[in-house]
Amino acid sequence: PCPVRWKVTPAGPCSSSCGLGLAVQLVTCVQTLHGQEVLQEEHLCPVAEKPLTSVPCVIRPCSYEWSFSQWSECSTSCGNGIQTRQDFCLSSVTHKPVNPLFCRRFPKAIVVRGCSAGPCPEQEGTQSPGAELQPVTPATHLPTAAAAPEHRHKDLDVPLPAGPREQTKPGGGEEDMAKRSFLCVCGNLFLNATGIINMTGVEGRDCTVAIGRPLREEISVTILESSLNCSAGEVLLFSGRMMWRTGCRKLPLSLINSRTNTLIVKQRVVLPGNGVILQYSSRTATKKYYQDCDQQLFGPQGAIVNPVQSPDERQGVVCRTFITVAPRQRISIRALNTDLGPQGNHTHFNYILVRDVSTMKTVVFHGKQQLLWQSTGSQAEIEFHE
Repeated sequence: PCPVRWKVTPAGPCSSSCGLGLAVQLVTCVQTLHGQEVLQEEHLCPVAEKPLTSVPCVIRPCSYEWSFSQWSECSTSCGNGIQTRQDFCLSSVTHKPVNPLFCRRFPKAIVVRGCSAGPCPEQEGTQSPGAELQPVTPATHLPTAAAAPEHRHKDLDVPLPAGPREQTKPGGGEEDMAKRSFLCVCGNLFLNATGIINMTGVEGRDCTVAIGRPLREEISVTILESSLNCSAGEVLLFSGRMMWRTGCRKLPLSLINSRTNTLIVKQRVVLPGNGVILQYSSRTATKKYYQDCDQQLFGPQGAIVNPVQSPDERQGVVCRTFITVAPRQRISIRALNTDLGPQGNHTHFNYILVRDVSTMKTVVFHGKQQLLWQSTGSQAEIEFHE
């Protein structure tokens, strides 16, 4: 008689319609006797040589996209609040949620935004309906406002706007000085490690400033003074790559942490003379929010170089370049020539992804083409894939 052997039937259907799945195959122990296969006990066949009963299979590559629920109602019945929504990573084939890791390389729109439910009635002693900020103890010594007209960060070599000077002359010129201070501060990018920004003296307009530091640092902001009229809809907005917060009441001595190396502060006022004075400082980030090959540019111009990974770096890391300019400025990115390889390979392909942070709109460049892109806001991100 012939020796016993393992017999494998053809594998069944793949468990996944796209991407990696499993197919089940029947494995039996058989022996040929008198020209016919006879089923035998499995222990009679060599256990170490038994084929797998499940084998990997791929019908076609999967594609995924972010999907979102409807926005929630405003968190307040009056004044300023926030709206939230949930995000889901969906398979474009099954249209069902999958693990969010499958969408990690695709840009995701915001899931928190500000909202206004109209002015609140004037009531003394009422709690703020909006988001409260974390209180901190007062600082014993506060640094004075910047006195020099220009500073340069030793690593960035970018001119910094002058901070508001302290007023030393009382009397009739105070209103004009406040207006000049406002015009000098609003729309600027501050790159010092610490400083005080005076955003008071505004009249019927928004005031936006940006604070930037090198990668590996994060920014903390303390509100020293606030004269915002919350009932009139005046509000202070903080936004960064990993945070979004608004507040009005209980602002003095409140603390905001950027969680990354940049922070945008926008003040919205409707009554003349109102505003805030804030103090900011920087420190080494408590959590790593960047890849080692990421870069940060602060303008007004610079070169973006495709990061080159060394052989010992782990594969699959998406290298990014973050660009932040003054809020009153916009960004243009130009590549005179790009060669990202052939586009016919369906398993691996190279592309450059450019994201406008203010609108979260993304443009993808691939193949051989000229690249010219312009932002609608003052922040942009570039990702180099594969």
